[in-house]
Amino acid sequence: MTPDIGGQSHDALRRPHPLARKVLNAMGSARTGERYLNVEQVAEMLGTTVRFPRRLIEERRIEFVKLGRHVRIAESVLAEFIASNTVSPRTTAFKGAA
Repeated sequence: MTPDIGGQSHDALRRPHPLARKVLNAMGSARTGERYLNVEQVAEMLGTTVRFPRRLIEERRIEFVKLGRHVRIAESVLAEFIASNTVSPRTTAFKGAA
């Protein structure tokens, strides 16, 4: 039997609240089983300071989830952002090239 913590069992504390699942499913950005990153993790993945992802969020240049004062970005959203901002090399030579 699991210990009682604040009127709830340990297992009950680990399960997401039923309302939370409904809210996440109602949001277009919610992806089942997706890992959500905080601003520090996003900055680390991009190799920048936290100021850059915060600016992306403030300017609404990246999709994010706000839960109270906490901001999270889905890994797939970050991957899409990186892919859409990736510049491919030129395949044709310059006209002035020898």
